Amino acid sequence: MKFSSLYKNIFFLLLVSCSTKENTKPVIYEGPLRQIENMLMHYTEKEKVKMVLQAKKVNEFQNGDREFPEGIYLEFYNPSGIMTSTLRANTAYYFKQEDKWRGRGKVEVVNIEKHQQLNTEELFWKPDTKKIFTEKFVTITDQQDVIYGTGLDADQDLSNYSLGNTSGKLSVKE
Repeated sequence: MKFSSLYKNIFFLLLVSCSTKENTKPVIYEGPLRQIENMLMHYTEKEKVKMVLQAKKVNEFQNGDREFPEGIYLEFYNPSGIMTSTLRANTAYYFKQEDKWRGRGKVEVVNIEKHQQLNTEELFWKPDTKKIFTEKFVTITDQQDVIYGTGLDADQDLSNYSLGNTSGKLSVKE
């Protein structure tokens, strides 16, 4: 009897272990589909350079978004091919669906023609409107003045801008 009861127990264990199903769901990969290192890209229109983009590392995702975890550097050119401004950020992200860029960390925009520089910790850029904007604290310096504010709406080359909650040191010409 002991021998047959042992067989029954083994058979029962095999039956139980074979009948258990695992309900596993497929794992969806949400990481980058492509990684690029030392990227240098020229954007042109009608054979004229409009912008140059440099990045040490780029992660491209399935939805078309791009992440620049080691920073980004952009140069903007006028129709004559002269560099008018630059933008640099410690990290950046491109939102494809919105066609919008976000720079974070130490963000710096330089208007070469006007000798102006903008510094902030976060800045958004819309290529279709050629506008930059932020709700963060901003410092704008030129050869004589330093202006502080919170919130900015501006042309991408800083040729026109508006600031909220402004303060600073301005030179007045008499």
